[in-house]
Amino acid sequence: MNIKTILAALALLAGIAAPALAQDHSTPHIEKQGWSFAGIFGTYDQNQLQRGFQVYREVCSSCHGARLIAFRNLAEAGGPGFSEEQVKALATEYEVADAAAEGGVRTAVPADRWPSPFATERDARDANGGALPPDFSVLAKARGVTDAFPFWVFNYFTGYSEGGPDYIHALLNGYHDEAPEEFELAEGKYYNDFFPGHAIGMAPPLQDGLITYAVAEGETEVPLTVEQYATDVAAFMMWMAEPHLAGRKQTGFVVLLFLVVFAGLMYATKRKIWAGIEH
Repeated sequence: MNIKTILAALALLAGIAAPALAQDHSTPHIEKQGWSFAGIFGTYDQNQLQRGFQVYREVCSSCHGARLIAFRNLAEAGGPGFSEEQVKALATEYEVADAAAEGGVRTAVPADRWPSPFATERDARDANGGALPPDFSVLAKARGVTDAFPFWVFNYFTGYSEGGPDYIHALLNGYHDEAPEEFELAEGKYYNDFFPGHAIGMAPPLQDGLITYAVAEGETEVPLTVEQYATDVAAFMMWMAEPHLAGRKQTGFVVLLFLVVFAGLMYATKRKIWAGIEH
């Protein structure tokens, strides 16, 4: 391959990459947050998950379902840490569809899934101007952020997998009262820095002081801001998407430790077997 061929290939790659780079500049960089569950030893913050659940329940659940989460999951180890009594009391506040029950509905029990805010997809679209609010169950794993080369390479060494919560946090903080002058915003849409295309159908769901957190005795008071609400609900959505994250990390650490010990034993065995043979 001569120098002319190499230069032509580089020019072609630059031409292909140019539109993508130009598009990246139109969207602000999404900052990585300091999540408690980040890294290979990270775990969920129980208090944060409880606050995030409160945000979801009081604000998000009116439009967004969580069909893969059961009430009893809220009491499982590694999660928000609610007691069984609290979960039972919570479930009784909701009704679920049951063809075998009188009238087709009954009071929910801990084993039931979180009830959908809409009976059908058509009802959901009719209530949201034709848009279908996504289910929150695994949304934090379905969304992510894109790092430019070579920065994404470092993610393999840091164990970075928090792109979904980072995106959700940025999205909830990315609303503007008005769109830029050069941007044509369709009626019924809202301008958001981080939503693809910047025109999002969801109105800003959060505002300062919207939710009052219960502060336990001895616990530091948490600010009632959009920033805090967004951080808490993003963490809760990550837990919904990967409730056994802590257990997975513990298992992975044990496996890595085993492989290191096993490699050492294999090396010692090799040295023992081949010790009397000249090379």
